Amino acid sequence: MAAYRDPGSLSPMLAATLGGLLATWVTFTPCFLWIFVGAPYIEKLRGNKGLAGALGAITAAVVGVILNLSIWFALHTLFKETIPVRSFGLSFDLPIFSSIDVAALVLAVAAATAIFRFNLGMLTVLAGSCVAGVALRLTGLI
Repeated sequence: MAAYRDPGSLSPMLAATLGGLLATWVTFTPCFLWIFVGAPYIEKLRGNKGLAGALGAITAAVVGVILNLSIWFALHTLFKETIPVRSFGLSFDLPIFSSIDVAALVLAVAAATAIFRFNLGMLTVLAGSCVAGVALRLTGLI
């Protein structure tokens, strides 16, 4: 988006494409590098009790971060408005229940049902959700 909005001497679409490719590269390359370079050593390190404890703590932290992001994205997808609550050491967004996005809720429930009840694959559900979202947008329902 930044490259599209301020393309410099390039066309906006070319700048956006190059910016998107660069963002993808710098986001995923380090992750894959760590996986491919470090994975063979992780199994060897599991035998070391001190390092196994550290790896367990890192795993718990990663699960916590993923859970936090999941809740944040769900909250801001399902509700159009939230109220920030910052007191007593707590910091969270409280949803305004009257601002619920019914279309997003229906899509989320349908996707969860497809995955957990009908055991459909993630890519199938993602593609179906994309098609349903585009169809809802084109029909003017959202």
